[in-house]
Amino acid sequence: MARPTQAHMSRTIGTNKPSAVKDMTKRQMEYYMGAKLLEVGVNPKSAIYRWSLETQGNNEIWTYSAYWADSKDKLLQQEQESQNNSN
Repeated sequence: MARPTQAHMSRTIGTNKPSAVKDMTKRQMEYYMGAKLLEVGVNPKSAIYRWSLETQGNNEIWTYSAYWADSKDKLLQQEQESQNNSN
């Protein structure tokens, strides 16, 4: 069975929450993602990370994603192609 090469973590936060709460949530998500990668045998420093934000009504859905191995290479290639196409 193929080993996963990416991980995603989402949290829902009220849009009216103070920025301090949002900053704390962001740091917690980064910490837990690193711990999860270590748990599955991936060096957190070998991964790349991306944030995404989706607004739904009075809530923001934050997703923190980690990519390593093949997924990392594929994402970097897609980002490079996207950047080249926008120039």
